[in-house]
Amino acid sequence: MRYITGKTKLALLILTLILLAGILAPVIAPCDPLASDLGRTLEGPSREHLLGTDNIGRDLLSRTLYGGRQSVLVALAATSLSMALGFVLGLVAGYFGGGADFVITALSNIFQGLPGLTLMIAAAGILGQGVTSMVIAIAINSWAGFSRIVRGEVMKLKQESFVDGLKTVGACHGRILFLHIAPNIFGTLAVVFATRVAGNIMAVSSMSFLGLGLQPPAPDWGVMISDARQYFRQAPLLILAPGLCIVLLSLSINMAADGLRDWLDTRRDSLEIT
Repeated sequence: MRYITGKTKLALLILTLILLAGILAPVIAPCDPLASDLGRTLEGPSREHLLGTDNIGRDLLSRTLYGGRQSVLVALAATSLSMALGFVLGLVAGYFGGGADFVITALSNIFQGLPGLTLMIAAAGILGQGVTSMVIAIAINSWAGFSRIVRGEVMKLKQESFVDGLKTVGACHGRILFLHIAPNIFGTLAVVFATRVAGNIMAVSSMSFLGLGLQPPAPDWGVMISDARQYFRQAPLLILAPGLCIVLLSLSINMAADGLRDWLDTRRDSLEIT
């Protein structure tokens, strides 16, 4: 615990609060996020509606609480899919080298050279609107980064003496890769995964804002910002509430990932000293 800084503790606290708010939204939300009241549109904060109402009378606080669930779940699914794809391809490229390495590295260079948002928009346009297509589009945009990191780590690890020892006793490639090399990469991947989740939360919100992800009336932060554009002057909280949640969630995940990286580096150094 002594390696956890105050900044990391604050990030973990904010992250925990936001995640708990999303998980417990059905319990703590004061209203149904989809229930509208056309007689109470664009109201300011009140005792009944703590953050006010939107353009069709829906409770802004309830929609903000529920919006976190959608964004986080989609970002986690997309990041997990991209990491799984990048992990397998990176293992193959780094361990076997040769033609497999050339092809996989060339593909990753192509994907990393394309503008991220443009690639996601193109993929979502081909696949159609919806959560599934958005997850696939984000994964297509993100897998190359994971692949390059895993490839580099595997190329270093396969030079270690324990790999030669395993080959000497007749261990197969699959056993060496998945039981001995892969576990040594998980620490690095955990940090990268956390930072990519933060970036993909922004991507989910951006695609929903553009109408390519979650669709109205879904209580999603990106959808809420898109719906609120023309009412911002009358009710600034319509954009400020979900926008602030997106910023706080992304920043807290990045700060927590930095703390995790520092902790892993400190732990690794202490093990090397001992």
